[in-house]
Amino acid sequence: MSMVNLRHRWPRTWPLQPIPRIPWARQEPTYQEARPKLIQAALKRAEARPSGNWFVFAASRDIRSDRPCGATVAGIELVAWRDERGALLVGPGTCPHLGAPLSQARVDGGDLLCRWHGLRLGKTSDCGWRVLPSHDDGVLAWVRLDRVGGEEPLESPVITERPDLASSIDSVATLVGTCEPRDVIANRLDPWHGSWFHPYSFSRLRVLQAPDESVVDDSEDRFVVAVTFLVTPTLGVPVRAEFVCPDPRTIVMRIIDGEGAGSVVETHATPLGPGPDGKPRTAVIEAVIARSPRPGFNLARTVAPAIRPLMRRAAARLWRDDLAYAERRYELRSRP
Repeated sequence: MSMVNLRHRWPRTWPLQPIPRIPWARQEPTYQEARPKLIQAALKRAEARPSGNWFVFAASRDIRSDRPCGATVAGIELVAWRDERGALLVGPGTCPHLGAPLSQARVDGGDLLCRWHGLRLGKTSDCGWRVLPSHDDGVLAWVRLDRVGGEEPLESPVITERPDLASSIDSVATLVGTCEPRDVIANRLDPWHGSWFHPYSFSRLRVLQAPDESVVDDSEDRFVVAVTFLVTPTLGVPVRAEFVCPDPRTIVMRIIDGEGAGSVVETHATPLGPGPDGKPRTAVIEAVIARSPRPGFNLARTVAPAIRPLMRRAAARLWRDDLAYAERRYELRSRP
């Protein structure tokens, strides 16, 4: 059966739809629409939004009550763990006694017990060591670093609307690149590269709405795209999605029409500090929160632990390419 006949007979209510195979070199060029000034203006507006000094540093499920988790944000060593009630605690990652790495401490009674000399550290201590403001949103762990952010602090991070976690599947993927957070955000503010740079994942991508360079209304500051997510070279899931930046280091893609409407992909760019070569390192921490009203989705949720590695693998494949884009952008910006 020809592709044309198949498309005519295929039920429109099915999420998977047959799509024509378009040779990569025969796609419609998008360079004229992807205007550098437009992308730069969108990035500048995003960087002007408040973050309240909050930084994503890990997936919530990676922070446990039986052992500490080490992390670094903007060159600051951190340690995170959970108390006896499961609440997130984050503090400086260096023991105030002789500098031991607290990521190697033991958790005892909800406190950290340093392995070098047994110093006990908890929510309060008498040695000047203090926990930092932190937030657990159920998917991601955040820490507030006022000295790093330099902004007016907010009580909690800026988080956009998400699907109900009780009826969703979420996964978190983390990759690190040699670039700055603005290079990661600029990558996502260029939706026109999608089907050219990621032909294994996207097809028939069209930007339906892009903000004007001089836009001042936040409600209009978004990109809307029509795109087909490829499952096989000839089958895909067509959707419409929007991209918005709620803070300087976050960009959110939300499906607004089609299969999985309401699902979100949150991409957070967290500065780690300089690497051994003196160049900046940035962690891309991407959370996918998927939902669907279809009956089969409830079955998928029961095997979520088996599905999450597949979701992380798909996100990592995209970001291996996109980090090359971000790293190239940083390299060009940093040249004399």
